[in-house]
Amino acid sequence: MWIIYLLYLFYFAVAVTVALSLLLYTYQCELLYASGFPNGSRTVVARPSQFGLPDKEITLVTKDGYKIRSYVMIQRGEDLAVQSPTIVWFHGHRLPIAQVLFKKLGYNVVMLSYRGYGLSEGRPTEKGLKIDAQTMLEYIKQHPILKHTRLVAYGQSLGGAVAIHLVSQNEDKFNALIIENTFLSVPLLVPHIFPALRHLVYLVHQTWKSYKTIQYVKHVPILFLSSLKDELVPPGHMAKLYKIAQTSGTKVWRDFENGTHNDTCMQDGYFESIGEFVYDNVWDLS
Repeated sequence: MWIIYLLYLFYFAVAVTVALSLLLYTYQCELLYASGFPNGSRTVVARPSQFGLPDKEITLVTKDGYKIRSYVMIQRGEDLAVQSPTIVWFHGHRLPIAQVLFKKLGYNVVMLSYRGYGLSEGRPTEKGLKIDAQTMLEYIKQHPILKHTRLVAYGQSLGGAVAIHLVSQNEDKFNALIIENTFLSVPLLVPHIFPALRHLVYLVHQTWKSYKTIQYVKHVPILFLSSLKDELVPPGHMAKLYKIAQTSGTKVWRDFENGTHNDTCMQDGYFESIGEFVYDNVWDLS
């Protein structure tokens, strides 16, 4: 009788494993990108004008045919705009941060809405987001003003992985890289977020292996912004990215003792850290 009982347990365990495997493989894009959160974010999108910012929205067409949206905020006056650094920002549509970057720090700001986010078409995938970022860069390099400016790729969380990849493939076009609360890779992140799936990471096809990609950044200065109470991405991931990075440019580490994953920008010294880094490594005051 106990043999039958053990067989039932075995079959149950197999069924659960198969079910979890199917869920992870099939729905990992929804889990990772969560582009429909919060509810209504695909239909109602805040505009820069609500924060006193230039409200120029552009629509770009990617090489695989998707229309993606972007906001372009350029400092008033061509001479000032050309002298000002341009932040190419991979973010969570956080316009209050853009307000500080544009108004207080004096940067041009380009905000990309990836495919499947906001009013952009498509469905987010690793391959697709990489295409979107490259499309944004190509637009900037053809823009009559922005093409003359110094570029800083700035990515938060997943956006950090996007920024690292873009710079690694186009390092000659960038003057600096800023990453914030970014993970080493998705397979290394899964056991922390979903402990029950830790033995199924081999099924992860959205990998974002930043620990490998960052090694291809050879000379661009990098600023690492890390919240030490990050509940989503273990702070050790950022520490390891800092250690792995072998750029000949400046490496700057800034951590925030009380910061969590989404409130780093509210910590004392956050914008000062960005301002000092850009002033020392990017801004052309000649």
